[in-house]
Amino acid sequence: MSKVTVVGAGNVGATAANVMALREVADEVVMIDIKEGVSEGKAMDMMQTANLLDMNTRIKGVTNDYAATADSDVVVITSGIPRKPGMTREELIGVNAGIVKQVTESVLAHSPNAVIVCVSNPMDTMTYLIHKVSGLPKNRIIGMGGALDSSRFKYFLSQALKANPNEVEGFVIGGHGDTTMIPMKRYATLRGIPVSEFLSDGELDKIVSDTMVGGATLTKLLGTSAWYAPGAATAEVVEAIIHDQDAIIPCSALLDGEYGEKDLCIGVPCLLGKGGIKKIIEIPMNDDEKELFKKSAEAVRKTNAALPC
Repeated sequence: MSKVTVVGAGNVGATAANVMALREVADEVVMIDIKEGVSEGKAMDMMQTANLLDMNTRIKGVTNDYAATADSDVVVITSGIPRKPGMTREELIGVNAGIVKQVTESVLAHSPNAVIVCVSNPMDTMTYLIHKVSGLPKNRIIGMGGALDSSRFKYFLSQALKANPNEVEGFVIGGHGDTTMIPMKRYATLRGIPVSEFLSDGELDKIVSDTMVGGATLTKLLGTSAWYAPGAATAEVVEAIIHDQDAIIPCSALLDGEYGEKDLCIGVPCLLGKGGIKKIIEIPMNDDEKELFKKSAEAVRKTNAALPC
């Protein structure tokens, strides 16, 4: 029986749990939260759609009872405070680092063989922190950000192309930040044809800039962090692992020489399946892309230096 735990039953965590249940990613999804009744209520609400939606996944909600998460195959960590308008992801580091460290220790006490998917911001730095406090093999710790950034990139591409979003391919690498992510416009395609055949350089540059501030744009509109796309992107990553899909998804991974970097978690294309990251895929980059990646890595390292441990 497959089991996924989602730590944090806020907007992102609850959406991820709901999408996983609807897609029947796992047999059981457990939501755990520190606030009494929140995860229990949301789990009950979701389960009351089971008959309506022909859903077979069991969803359970608990308050601070990590024993209920035992033997999870994948643990998703969404815990921490969300962004408010005007905040950067990096400004969350002090509070969220303490929360993520405590959560990591708690879940591993009951699920020592789990793959951990980090959603908490600043995501690359929190993923790096999990490596430091857990001692797990690097393939079992994954930052979700690249999956979300790539989804946003494909959305903006499809809007500009006036195309079916399912016919557009594109991906984002680099840090999961408004100034550090790198939408790889040179690799973007519409039904296998480079999008540069349909869009001008100016149009592509606008798509890149819109993608980079995609999260901040939604935070300004909503008054808090987005949740539908982050939740769905999280579910995509978990599904690739649980179902051993060998899916190529950009994720924050610990590099050990790949892309010329070491001891750093940053977004790169990863082959995901059973056990987590099966392979980090190194794509050819031109000089401009290499320089952008180098600057992104430097920015992530600077944020890592602010970790309180």
